[in-house]
Amino acid sequence: MSGCDVVITGGGVVGSACAFFLATHPDFHGSIAVIEPDPSYRGAASSRSASSIRQQFSTPINIALSRFGLEFLRRPPSALLAAGKADWSLVESSYLYLCTSLGQSTLEGNVAIQRTWGVPVTLHDRRALGDRYPWLHTEDLAAGADTVGAEGWFDGYALLSSLKAVNERMGVRYVRDRADGFEQSQGRITAVTLRAAGRMSCGCAVIASGTQSRELAANLGIELPVFARKRNVFVLTCPVTLPSCPLVVDPSGLWFRPERDRFLCGVPTNPDPDADPSDFEVDLELFESRGWPALAHRVPAFESVRVTAAWAGHYDYNVFDQNAFVGPLPGVSNGLLAAGFSGHGLQHAPGIGRGLAELIVDGAYRTLDLAPLSYARFLVGTPLRESNVI
Repeated sequence: MSGCDVVITGGGVVGSACAFFLATHPDFHGSIAVIEPDPSYRGAASSRSASSIRQQFSTPINIALSRFGLEFLRRPPSALLAAGKADWSLVESSYLYLCTSLGQSTLEGNVAIQRTWGVPVTLHDRRALGDRYPWLHTEDLAAGADTVGAEGWFDGYALLSSLKAVNERMGVRYVRDRADGFEQSQGRITAVTLRAAGRMSCGCAVIASGTQSRELAANLGIELPVFARKRNVFVLTCPVTLPSCPLVVDPSGLWFRPERDRFLCGVPTNPDPDADPSDFEVDLELFESRGWPALAHRVPAFESVRVTAAWAGHYDYNVFDQNAFVGPLPGVSNGLLAAGFSGHGLQHAPGIGRGLAELIVDGAYRTLDLAPLSYARFLVGTPLRESNVI
């Protein structure tokens, strides 16, 4: 197979965002290939996400990435607008983080960080929570935090489809195949090896393959502490409306949010991050044993909810510090990495894609410095811990 200047392994939203920002960079005039084994994206994290966006993170870099992601959704680039591919059904709302007395200091510390970086977050005591959200059971709560005009949810699959469609119009080649590894010479990747088509030579390679990224990095002799973590999402109906309901994160780890006339709900599962990435069987017993009791406790109206649908998917979970690895691959002069997003890859994809394009074309980050996400922190054992992982 003929080569390309830039080959991106993984055609999900992160890989497609990288291709988009490369193709629209005024100083990039090369060819781009995106290797994606499943063009339907049925099993991709991009398709199985709850597609929400928040600024209530505990690390400044994640706050900045979400801020840019929200701006991207609100005001899409001209290439997407011109193609009529910028309708992502953005709903601007909020996250509501709840805590008991055990988690109050952590929540207050996170709120302090968020305010320092310009997030319009409000910390509510128990009484204020009850006044603001009267449908909440607050007796066992100590506090909660929400925002105005800084968070929400959207159609993640529409975003992915838009990026791919516009990329292809601009000449990006999507190849239906699976990347199995790389050929190297003198510290450079010379080709990507494809399962069906053989080798594809390249000037630069980007690993953005989600839960498959660890295997590809291992082919380069790089240890990547990124594993598949399974998650279940349940679709619920409730006969009672919840006025001004945001995305609620319960102290139990459960979350829920409205979705038109229904609700989406995620239930904490076994924390083992090394799940089988081909396992998409929904754990309905999980909802019965953990989900429904927690929902009914937090929102009494949810005692009468019904499950109408459900799906399962996987995070590419970074067990080192729950933050993504983004940037140069160690010991490889023309290799880049974007993996380990631990559940927030979809909302950060625009900022990550822009940063990778700048590294490839300009040789450095120009707009937002993503250096804190460098793989180098793993090599020196200095985690950049994200405490707000859902």
